[in-house]
This record gives sequence, C-alpha cells and structure tokens, in this order.
Amino acid sequence: MEIHQSAVILLLVLAASFTAYGQPDDIKPCYQKLLNQHLGSCVNEQDCDKEISKRDITASGTENGCKEVNTFIQANKNNIKVVCGKGGTPQGNNLFKSNQPFPVVICKLQSGQRHSNCQYRGKKSTRYIVLGCDREWPVHYEEAMINGLMAG
Repeated sequence: MEIHQSAVILLLVLAASFTAYGQPDDIKPCYQKLLNQHLGSCVNEQDCDKEISKRDITASGTENGCKEVNTFIQANKNNIKVVCGKGGTPQGNNLFKSNQPFPVVICKLQSGQRHSNCQYRGKKSTRYIVLGCDREWPVHYEEAMINGLMAG
C-alpha cells in the first residue's frame, strides 16, 4: 500500500507543477490572437494578401475592415515568448523590447473596398519587436524598432 500511496502523491505533485507552469486560461485567447495575427515564420513579402485573408485579420472600427499595417514576425512561438522574460528588456506598462532583432514582413494596405478584398504590399525588414506581456506570456504586438527607434 505504501508504494501505491507514494505513486499517488508523486502524480499529484507532478500535476500541480504542470499547472503552476502552464499558461493561465485567461491569457490563452489573447496569446492565440497574437500568434494568429503576427507569427509568420514562413510568410514572405508576396504572401501578405493571402495570409491576412486566410487568418481573417481585420481592423474593427474602420469603414472597410482593412487593417492599415500588419507585421508578421519570422520566428517560432518560443523565440517570441522569451521576449517577455530573459530575451526582452522592460519598457514600462508591461511592454518588453526584444534584446535581439527579428526578421519581419511588414504588410501595408495599398487598396481595398471591403475586408477580404484588401490588397497589401509586403516589405522584409529586421527589427526589434515590442510586445505587451501578461505573466511572461506575449499577448499584444506593440511596435517594431529600427536601431532603437520606434517604427510603424
């Protein structure tokens, strides 16, 4: 019996530790939205129209629903997440600037009458990124920086 009780206690301890280090439920929707709108490890300059339409990226409150600018960060989830910890520098207001620049594709609106007919032109760049973080999880893409200066 003692072996059985020890196994149960070990499982409870392991379960508690996984929960303690997991992502809080209230952060998941914002984190997933950030990944959908801004994670683009394989997105290139020619993909802007297709990716923005496929991911249903819109700008609420605008007349045509077309987002003026959307930036895709060419990285994986882990590279982005570390910006909210040891890979970033606090900027105040829960914002963190990446310690290293990231390759990005910046998609700027060229024309569009209504969402899904928005047309974008992409440009590749390397920039420091600024993320809004909540409990060390990225939940908002704020800005990109070129040589330490804020950019759109």
